[in-house]
Amino acid sequence: MDLSWFDSYLLGNSHDAYKHFGAHFSKDASGEEGVEFLVYAPMARSINLIGDFNNWSVENSEMVKIDSRGLYRSFIKGAKMYQSYKYHICTQDGNYIDKADPFAFFSETRPGSASRIFDLDGFIYHDDKFMKERDRNFDKPVSIYEVHLGSWLGKKDDGSFLSFEEVLPKLIDYVRENGFTHIEVMPLTQYPYEGSWGYQATGYFSIDSRYGNPKQLMSFVDRMHQAGIGVILDFVPVHFATDEFGLTRFDGSCVYEYGNENEYSQWGTKNFDLGKDPVRSFLISSMCYFLDLYHFDGLRLDAVSNVIYWGGNSNRGVNQGGVDFIKRANWTVHTYYPTAMMIAEDSSAYGYVTKGFNADGLGFDYKWDLGWMNDTLKYYKKDPVYKKYDHNLITFSMAYFYSENFILPLSHDEVVHMKGTILNKMYGTYDEKFALVRNLYAYQFAHPGKKLNFMGNELATFDEWNEKKSLSWNLLTYPKHDSVRRMFRDLNLIYVNHKAMYLKEYDPSSYRWIRVDDADESVFAFYREAGGECMVFVFNMTPNYYEHYRIGVPYKGEYEEIFNSDKDIYAGNGQYNGLPLKSEDICADNMYQSIDMKLASFGACYFVYKKPATKKKAVRKTAKRKGA
Repeated sequence: MDLSWFDSYLLGNSHDAYKHFGAHFSKDASGEEGVEFLVYAPMARSINLIGDFNNWSVENSEMVKIDSRGLYRSFIKGAKMYQSYKYHICTQDGNYIDKADPFAFFSETRPGSASRIFDLDGFIYHDDKFMKERDRNFDKPVSIYEVHLGSWLGKKDDGSFLSFEEVLPKLIDYVRENGFTHIEVMPLTQYPYEGSWGYQATGYFSIDSRYGNPKQLMSFVDRMHQAGIGVILDFVPVHFATDEFGLTRFDGSCVYEYGNENEYSQWGTKNFDLGKDPVRSFLISSMCYFLDLYHFDGLRLDAVSNVIYWGGNSNRGVNQGGVDFIKRANWTVHTYYPTAMMIAEDSSAYGYVTKGFNADGLGFDYKWDLGWMNDTLKYYKKDPVYKKYDHNLITFSMAYFYSENFILPLSHDEVVHMKGTILNKMYGTYDEKFALVRNLYAYQFAHPGKKLNFMGNELATFDEWNEKKSLSWNLLTYPKHDSVRRMFRDLNLIYVNHKAMYLKEYDPSSYRWIRVDDADESVFAFYREAGGECMVFVFNMTPNYYEHYRIGVPYKGEYEEIFNSDKDIYAGNGQYNGLPLKSEDICADNMYQSIDMKLASFGACYFVYKKPATKKKAVRKTAKRKGA
């Protein structure tokens, strides 16, 4: 047996260890069919393979140690799909522990904890066109709908989860109808505790059996692609659940975690020792596994600040092993899957997260702008009387925006644990909250950067997200709530159809402030220009209404209002600008041209500049004389 791949695994250079480890259907030397099992347990005294195929007996089930560095193998003739199994490991101190397979492709449903045999071969994809046209979307619109599959529609009457197939048709229709370009699914690897939402996993190759088997997930992604929808997967590289059947002290020693038993995460889980080369191979292979076999279009890596700094605390210093791991992971993914997106959920101020592989760069494609999220929500909570004292909460984001490739997130983290929903975070009365939430979403879409919204944001719900129940779909029977959903759809459609809103958005030449220092009135205005198009955006952050409000504009001509958050179709007061506004030779905001507009209370407006028609010069045609 050629074990050169195992050398690569031990050196931290493997990206496809799943092709070797785990349970694979194959044939033995005599040609008999069965399943080959391969596991890495460097400190085990011995390992027995127990499962349905041998009635869970340790008799005559000892695995063969085929490499002194800790590689064990068994071949089980006649083993079948879905049969359950575990590794019965004798540790160095003589104790016996039963462990699930770290490379299992499928697992029992909770409360069961055994791994299950599954054949990954044979699925036929129908997404060739999508995959050939896919790229990392730097100059394309990206509006992500973040989804927890178990609670989008809720559970069945018997308490079981809807499968991938049962959620899929309605989710596709809803995402397409509302104009989102991508979905991001919260973790889909096996995890025991539902309240962790998948962020405390026990399996890194095992598909979450709550929703179905691996081929059902392949079909889920395939059909999303056929509908033109990209699919991003949440991935957890920092820590894993401490359940005894999982990775923790896998062979009696710290194979995956730090040797220091006190090095637990802030969530009470075990931190991966990212300085260990086999751990790097394990996690990088898991990333590539989902990009390769499941055709995911990108990975969003959770809690990257906890990879960069010890315990996520910059005062404890940089975890160089973690930084080197991230660089290696991003380099590997970009080498083998150059059109897949790598996204960092990073709350730190560490520089060059998305700026390539120079001495400091981590090599991500995008980073969540959590600073924008925190500042923006803090500003929208404020009484308008006091907003002028925190004007910088809105302006500051553009001071650093071009340092990274940012995504603007309003994610699940903002609507749980008594933080209040997005609507509840808004200042004011019932009507003012709705006006402000419309203003907020309009501001998010107008601001440079890709967009992400958690499911339910578009419903303007008052109830925090609860993973145990469905979204409050009944809210769509109430005009106030349905109007926000309609506005979301319109914002997405405007976003994908206007180049000025996504082309060159990470280029500072495409953005200019018009009104940035009007703290007393709390009005902001800017324009964006790209792809031969210029758009002007105006935001009134107070309840003051202006029948006439003048702002400077960059060009002479007409400005057509294509969006106004105060329109009655969005449950506003109907104070919008109807006909195109013609610029005048009146200076304002250091510009020679300006427009006089109607600006609603808490209103947000988008204008598209219409170039003046150019007169064609008349050309006099003369007939040629015959013979000339």
